[in-house]
Amino acid sequence: MTLTLTNLFGLLGGLLVLAYVANRFSRRTRVPDVIVLLGSGIVLGPVLHWIDAASFPGIIRGVGTLALILILFAAGLELDLRRSLRQFVSGMVLGIISYVLTMGGVTYFCLRMLHMGRLPAMMVAAPLACMSGSIVLPILDQLDLRFDLKTTLVIEASFGDGLGALVVGVLLGMAGGTNLQSAGAIVRGMFAMFFFRFLLAVIIAVVAGFLWVRLLPHISDKQFWQALTFAAVLMVYSVTHALGGSDLVAVMVFGATLTSLLDPQKELELGFELVQDGRSTQIHTFHSELAFLVRSFFFVLLGTMIRLHGLREQLLSSVGILCVFMIARAVAVTASRVAWRGTSSRERELAMLLIPRGLITAVLALEVVQGMPNQLAFLPSLTFALILFTNVLVLVASIRAKPLAVPEGGQAAVGALPRT
Repeated sequence: MTLTLTNLFGLLGGLLVLAYVANRFSRRTRVPDVIVLLGSGIVLGPVLHWIDAASFPGIIRGVGTLALILILFAAGLELDLRRSLRQFVSGMVLGIISYVLTMGGVTYFCLRMLHMGRLPAMMVAAPLACMSGSIVLPILDQLDLRFDLKTTLVIEASFGDGLGALVVGVLLGMAGGTNLQSAGAIVRGMFAMFFFRFLLAVIIAVVAGFLWVRLLPHISDKQFWQALTFAAVLMVYSVTHALGGSDLVAVMVFGATLTSLLDPQKELELGFELVQDGRSTQIHTFHSELAFLVRSFFFVLLGTMIRLHGLREQLLSSVGILCVFMIARAVAVTASRVAWRGTSSRERELAMLLIPRGLITAVLALEVVQGMPNQLAFLPSLTFALILFTNVLVLVASIRAKPLAVPEGGQAAVGALPRT
């Protein structure tokens, strides 16, 4: 088919309809909509050759990054840390242990089985170790779990994207600036840059949050004020990136700061006027709709990038890394029981299976490939296979979680989750 402008508009409209149907289908059957969108991309690209994604890799990276910004901002808007402080500690402990063990395991696999160098192996492991909050959060929204368990997993998923982005950013900075030979030098440099980028991102985001909350009462009754908030999100991202901080962490913390400061209970403490009731909900709804639009296009475009012969070549490697994922996750869930006590064996099983890779993994993998195009050309196909495998595990986890359903009225549900 000749992709004329008219055909392009029809294709975009059809993809949006497909994304909506896939999202509704996911909520009814718990089959992740990512699988449907990726499959559609394969049909449009490698099968029918209607779209040649190789012609615009920069656009795909840009669309993916924009979707990630929107999703992380929406996740930050949902974080009410004052209501769930105890679960915040357990969620962070689980997320950090899981990420560190998975990254270490994948790095070792790449060193021993794929015979890669230390830094390239770590650059492969960093994006692959990152779970996708854009998939976990909607799935948790559909599961009737007890409050403590659900909140712990929500916090882990919300911060997991930012953690992966931070580590990848640090490694890319090291790869572009220095030639570190020893593993010890790589680890020391990574930790130093990690804390600097994280601290700088938090400071910028909190300051920006205070300033924006003071400005909102003057613009929230005007037309297009939500578009201005979107502009503020993009500016926080860009300024943090320019100053050397973790841009995606800053976006999430900016959203969390807005949520905390827009709480009416904080009005007297802060001493300034707040926006009208319901405005913070409108901010979340607006950005969630944008995130749905952009992420839908991204996953379809990602599917068009895949080369089927490359997928076959990476099959054994992807199965091996999937085993690493599951072993590292099992160890992490067991080790973090000190922080989140009172879990049953079925709840721990759910946490072990709920390890999907998705938007964040794909975006960070493309960033890494751009940093080392010759050494890591295989990574998109490997990432695609792992996204499919881990989302099948999500389906299994959803089915196995049915006995964990809390009777209606038994416990208060966790706050609304990003529906992206």
